[in-house]
Amino acid sequence: MRASDEQPSAADQQVVLAPEDPTSPDAQACLRAYFDELDRRFDGGFDAGRSIPATVDDLVEPAGLLLLARVAGEPVGAGAVKFHGSGPAELKRMWVSSAARGLGIGRRLLAELEAQAKAHGVSAARLETNRSLTEAIRLYRSAGYLEVPAFNDEPYAHHWFEKDLSPPLSR
Repeated sequence: MRASDEQPSAADQQVVLAPEDPTSPDAQACLRAYFDELDRRFDGGFDAGRSIPATVDDLVEPAGLLLLARVAGEPVGAGAVKFHGSGPAELKRMWVSSAARGLGIGRRLLAELEAQAKAHGVSAARLETNRSLTEAIRLYRSAGYLEVPAFNDEPYAHHWFEKDLSPPLSR
């Protein structure tokens, strides 16, 4: 492979993460791509109508927010958080385009969603995922998420995770 054909690192490309109106064309394109990927990868496909929803209203302040990741202005990833008062935040719709994988965008999205949850006074984050999303499972475990008993009835989930977002106790 020639050097010019190699995938640039995240440090070589400007990755911009920012809240996005979930009704924007870029947000809708990312969410469609996310659902299409789930439909391809899940045994038996994916039907968003059967899944626990993250509606447009769930993804705007104060109920939650949607982040988009862009490289060179192009949307390449998304992630959302739903707030539940002082209860655990719910992370949803984590997705990175296959063309942008390996740049650390998923890890950056996850960290920013956690930062947003902390800024809203939340002390824990939860998420669930399907067994076929092995890259996501590795990411969550490496980011400090612990597998916990099922906390909802998401029909597509096989793994439920939670992370304590409380500041560490000082000695």
